[in-house]
Amino acid sequence: MQNCFHCNEPVITKDEFITVIDNQPRQMCCPGCQAVSQAIIDSGLSSYYQYRSEPGSRQTALVPTELLQYSAYDLPEIQQDLVHAVENNSTLSLSIDGITCAACAWLIEHKLKQLNGIISISVNSTTQRALVSWDNQCVKLSEILAEISRIGYQAAPYQVDEQEKQSKKEGKKFLLRLGLAGFATMQVMMFALALYSDYFVTYDTEMRDYFRWVSMTLAAPVVFYSAQPFYFSAVRSLLGARVNMDLSVSIAIIGAYIASCIATINGTGEVYFESVSMFTFFLLLGRYFEQKAKQTASESSSNLHKLIPLTAHRITVDENGTDSIEEIPAKRLNIGDKILIKPGDVVAADGVIISGKSGVNEAMLTGEQLPVLKATDDCVFAGTINIDQPITITVTALGQDQLVAEIIRLQEIASNNKPKIALMVDKSASYFSTAIIAIAALTYVFWHFISPEDAFWVMLSVLVATCPCALALATPTAITCSTAILTKLGIIIRKPGVFEKLPLIEHVVFDKTGTLTCGSVSINHIVVTDNIDELTANRYAAAMEVGSLHPIAKAFANIELNGITAQNITNHVGLGLSAVINDSTVKLGNAQFVGVDASLCHGQLLWLSVDDLICACFVLQDAIRENSYTAVNGLISANIDVSIASGDTSEHVLAIAKKLNIKNSYAGLSPKDKLDLVNKLQQKQNVAMFGDGINDAPVLAGANLSVAMGSGSAIAKNSADVILLGDQLSKFSQAITVAKKTNQIIKQNLIWAFAYNIIILPLAVTGHVVPYIAALGMSLSSIIVVSNSLRLLRIKP
Repeated sequence: MQNCFHCNEPVITKDEFITVIDNQPRQMCCPGCQAVSQAIIDSGLSSYYQYRSEPGSRQTALVPTELLQYSAYDLPEIQQDLVHAVENNSTLSLSIDGITCAACAWLIEHKLKQLNGIISISVNSTTQRALVSWDNQCVKLSEILAEISRIGYQAAPYQVDEQEKQSKKEGKKFLLRLGLAGFATMQVMMFALALYSDYFVTYDTEMRDYFRWVSMTLAAPVVFYSAQPFYFSAVRSLLGARVNMDLSVSIAIIGAYIASCIATINGTGEVYFESVSMFTFFLLLGRYFEQKAKQTASESSSNLHKLIPLTAHRITVDENGTDSIEEIPAKRLNIGDKILIKPGDVVAADGVIISGKSGVNEAMLTGEQLPVLKATDDCVFAGTINIDQPITITVTALGQDQLVAEIIRLQEIASNNKPKIALMVDKSASYFSTAIIAIAALTYVFWHFISPEDAFWVMLSVLVATCPCALALATPTAITCSTAILTKLGIIIRKPGVFEKLPLIEHVVFDKTGTLTCGSVSINHIVVTDNIDELTANRYAAAMEVGSLHPIAKAFANIELNGITAQNITNHVGLGLSAVINDSTVKLGNAQFVGVDASLCHGQLLWLSVDDLICACFVLQDAIRENSYTAVNGLISANIDVSIASGDTSEHVLAIAKKLNIKNSYAGLSPKDKLDLVNKLQQKQNVAMFGDGINDAPVLAGANLSVAMGSGSAIAKNSADVILLGDQLSKFSQAITVAKKTNQIIKQNLIWAFAYNIIILPLAVTGHVVPYIAALGMSLSSIIVVSNSLRLLRIKP
């Protein structure tokens, strides 16, 4: 019985399902395998079957199930929460499984561009996501997903929970590969010490052969399991008609292992099991930290959607014309529905207020804690919190048309812009690997005519000696050591490239609230009249703020009431509170509320009156972080420009800028305005952005370097390259110093790696370096790179 050429399962249908591959008819076990294999051939990717390391999965139920699943994505009610549509143009973020390198992104982009109706496609290989825009009159979403599936990748609209689960699963698998390689390396190295010390020259050769067989057995899991990521990456690059470093690494690992196996079986020649295990371990160690960076980078800003409640209170009118309120899932809301937002409730959808007046906390959008007064005809946004009074709104936007989704899209667009340095590295790495493989092939041909028996060993020496192991370790090991130093400083690096970007920063833009300031309202001082003492004023205010959700209430939370109670508390939206205390009418609010001329007031003031007599004035503040002065002065001393970009009012922003000696300040900016500002500054300078709120997510993604405060929102930290734990802004200057030293080490590593290859290459090609010496040289080169990187650990934080 024949086996299926695609999945290797037994074929019981004989010649019913046939695919012609490389001009030969191949039997398939089912129509599913036949359809997938035919799609691979039709796409010009027949080399997949030549380079694959294991059979494909059985496709019996895959095609009909996927077609059914993909068709469901065309339903309007499904696309409502996934797709952003403007007229006929639709935009969607996809999660794509199976992307391992830049070649995968290139393959997907060029394949989808062949579809009629695709407007743009941008694939981010780091986050394994794609941003697709298409004309929904020309092509359906199901067709796009099916086309990606036909070339071997599984795509679905991005769902953060599934992505996080998959990321953790891949991380555990990678750690297992690394641990296995490390264990095998330690064991094989013990046998190698005996083999290379000439111990068996004068003793029993059977024991020598026994050690070789044991070493071969121990190295086998490393070669066939731990090193799999290199093989898969190499195959992917070949399928994408490109060459990367993993191709030469794969050839070296497999070639050295096969050669060692032959030597072990024949009982002659040298073996290199310890070299195979060792440099696989070191390469995996570097890749492991890269993998961790990818996992954290792929944590999605879609968590912002979790801030939107799952239910809403919809107002309906019965047959008698009476309003009734029903609690329904928020996904069942439609445009034009009326919903009730109670005090303390989270707004379930973007809408317009049709009745009521209340303060709304928009901190999740703007980063500002003070509520914004909202009245009839004002807009409110999903995820914001109603503070004071019930309001009724008409739903105007749902799903991908809401403001929160717009912020996510801005971040997605910004993060898909690939920096030039990344493109240069990819291009140079491809040329380097291609040159090594070409030289090794020419070496084999040359020696085949001169000395056929030595051709394979000389070629292997070239591959092993010039294997870009040290080159691959040059950057990751230095970054790993520097990351350890920055961790001691309370600085967390989330994305690759930070150490390259830090020394180039010329302009730093700070958000105000929660970044330069503490982000919480407090009482600076109190001014009282002869009508009341300071302690009583504090107690009166605290009694009136009991149970209030307003951020100002927190400023009075720790004041002891000492028996004072407020009765008949009334909330005057946008003005303040009134109550009866000790048979007196007490008011707490703004100047207009208590009858003070507002034109004479400056700053954030809260007034207290008793029976219409002004008794006290509370001067509020959002305190500047103690570390902000040191941080700003340090940046200015380093000739780095400093600016403030805030969504707060001009007066407060200017006051903070003046205190901190910051010349450039921008107030009242929306998330898009901040991104536009940074893009404008980037035309002349490299810009770093500090932020803490959800509104900062797009600009954090768009800046050359983004820094989030540890106390900031999750979305800001997910968007940032760097997170400051402890919110110590002055640590940023220290991070720049560490980054400069890191760049020096990386340059030294790269110079050594290239110099070693330049020196060893002609010696290997001419047959003056046997594989044994080549393996030692390769390992020594890697050890030198690692040791040089470890010097970074001497830096005292």
